[in-house]
Amino acid sequence: MIVPHSIAEAGDPLIVQRATNYYDDLFVRLIGDGVSQGSAIERVATAYLDGKPLPVGKKKLTKKERDSLFWSSNVVRECPPESWNVEAMSFALARYLGQEPVAADGLVARVARDAPDALIRAVRYSGLVLNPHSPRLAELDQAASESEAVAELCRVLDLFALAHRDRIAAVEALQARLAELSVFDLLIYASLYAFEVLVPRDFKVKALALPSRVDLELAWDALSDLLAWKLAGASISSLKLTEDVIGRSVARHLRPILFESGTANSSEAVRNLRALHALMDAQIELNEFTARSADAFCYDNGIRFERRGDRLEIVEVDPAARAAWQNDGRKLERLHGYWFHRAMDTYVEQVASDPAKWAIGRPENSEGNRLAWIRALQAQLRLREAYGVADEVTSASGDAVDLFRGLLSLNLMSVFFQQDFLAAFAERLDASGDWVAALQRLTMDGLREGFQNRLPLTWSDRDSKVANITGWTVTASEPKGNPRMASAILDFWTYDMVAMAERLQRNEPGLQPHLFERPVLKFGATLVQLPWIVGLQNNSSAAINNLRRLGARRGQARDEAQRIEAGLAKLFETRGFKTLLNWRPLRDVDDPGEVDLIATLDGHLFVIEVKSTFLRRSQREAWLHATTTLRKAGDQLRRKVEAVSLGIASDPELRALLDLTEDRLPTRHHGWIADTSIECDHQRFAGFLKVSVEELLIALRDDRHLLNDPNGLLAGDYVADQSPEADTSPSAWTLYPDGFSAERFIEVIETEAVWDPRDRTHCRPISQ
Repeated sequence: MIVPHSIAEAGDPLIVQRATNYYDDLFVRLIGDGVSQGSAIERVATAYLDGKPLPVGKKKLTKKERDSLFWSSNVVRECPPESWNVEAMSFALARYLGQEPVAADGLVARVARDAPDALIRAVRYSGLVLNPHSPRLAELDQAASESEAVAELCRVLDLFALAHRDRIAAVEALQARLAELSVFDLLIYASLYAFEVLVPRDFKVKALALPSRVDLELAWDALSDLLAWKLAGASISSLKLTEDVIGRSVARHLRPILFESGTANSSEAVRNLRALHALMDAQIELNEFTARSADAFCYDNGIRFERRGDRLEIVEVDPAARAAWQNDGRKLERLHGYWFHRAMDTYVEQVASDPAKWAIGRPENSEGNRLAWIRALQAQLRLREAYGVADEVTSASGDAVDLFRGLLSLNLMSVFFQQDFLAAFAERLDASGDWVAALQRLTMDGLREGFQNRLPLTWSDRDSKVANITGWTVTASEPKGNPRMASAILDFWTYDMVAMAERLQRNEPGLQPHLFERPVLKFGATLVQLPWIVGLQNNSSAAINNLRRLGARRGQARDEAQRIEAGLAKLFETRGFKTLLNWRPLRDVDDPGEVDLIATLDGHLFVIEVKSTFLRRSQREAWLHATTTLRKAGDQLRRKVEAVSLGIASDPELRALLDLTEDRLPTRHHGWIADTSIECDHQRFAGFLKVSVEELLIALRDDRHLLNDPNGLLAGDYVADQSPEADTSPSAWTLYPDGFSAERFIEVIETEAVWDPRDRTHCRPISQ
């Protein structure tokens, strides 16, 4: 039995504060309540992971203080071997290994001896594989004598460290060759690189589905890393671009490539461009090593790494676990198509009521502008229904932004760059077969057609950009547009280079925008754009992550979560459910907190916990989401289901709110975590199913046929008259052929029927 620290007499509060340990006290209280030792240890570890003890008044523990308190507790010191294998203790141990200020003497050696498998898992989760200077590695090396499996793990970590060090050295050596370039110089060479390597050669302006972005995003991410490297060492004055500075940079680095090829003046620029190629390759290699090897080692439970002499081999141990990540990616692609088809239907309705919306802008631009309008509708519908975003949001400057006009502006930028840069370049490349000649021709044609900038990157002063966007904010009530709104829209999409440089140089923590999330690069009063990113990016994803990743701490975020809950409740009600939002049970020692959504139908009780986050792009981000937000959501839901069940049994007021009587109480209870992200889809946390908000929306709307590109619009194979065998009508894909019921709804969700693109064995056409 674990013996707690002695607690001083209550008469001396200073002594009590010094002698007591929150985690030992919690353990004693749980044991006193009849909780088993193993469960009590698990709950104490969970409290530590959840950041408890919570602040009392102005007293708030630092992370170091909390770590010190937990790792010095008797709960840890006397933890029995079997408890280290409990998930919460494994995660706690990973947190210890991932931090540096607090040392627990003998801890790692003891776990290596008593529970080596638990230690190995914790080492993987901790990220030690890419932290070769951590003092925890020395503890691990010392513990290797306790277990051959741990000793082998140390050898594997050594090989990872060597491979990582080699790749970092390669990047740093190549960075040294470009050390003298300014940030703007770097962007010039990156843009030349992009038109040489990244811009699609078969680009079609009218394509509804953009080319695969896998290789593009690898390059974009590498450029983001190189941009951060440059910003961290740049003088702030050099980031406030003027026309004179830009002119000198273009003359030295861009003009020699495009217009002085083969001359003495071009030698420096050619060397720099070749060095940029090599640096991009090295940075992509480093990033791929991190993502495919190091992150896979840490967070992919479907594989293990085995040492073969001085190299490592990946052995697949759980194909289903490995497939889950790819399946989630395919789901995201299908959801993108789903919202596009929803937007098409909405646009058709708008045109029916206002035919003027069919011809947008000049006739020669009308088709591209229509697509931009539909793409803006696509993002707005998704943000409104799945993320609870209002029709008006706030920019970083604090100004209100009309969401649709902000989305339309970005999509019109994309159409402009697609048509006037990317497609025009592809056409000239097809004619000449030489990317430099094609860029040269594109630039000269731009000058002849009214002195238009058709260089591989563009810039303008802020006032000019606001003036351009103002034309995109025209409405019936504001026929000349709204300059203030245009200014706020511009701020919404702006990535401030000076602010980022200052933060990096102060070593302050914080998020760095991905280039597609905020694609207007601000250099003082000058704004720079990269056509090869803006023309190819997914603007719906950009908007989601602008708001939910970079803007997660906005004051509007709480309201957005409540709108998600209200939107789900409304859909449940259309299916006959009785719903209740934000019910708060009486508070007790184990306070369950506010219950987001309760729904009842046909003897079934649903308790739903809603989480709203962002679109993740790495296994590390997905793992952190699973082990923090979703793990905690499962624990919250456990308490909430218990509280709701007790409330229905004992509280007449709650029964009345749910239209229940004592002789008609739900007998089957279901707890679901409804999350805006797709990661960990259909996994269970604390025994409760995690499902995406969008899956619930589709299941309740019964429009899964839109996931399957029913008319072939996105695939480019639209056929006006399809055969009956290829029936893609809603009736052919209904999830409820015998009518909606709670029982069938549960089956639809639990069997993932929404996502099945083929199986219609349980779905037959409804009567017309």
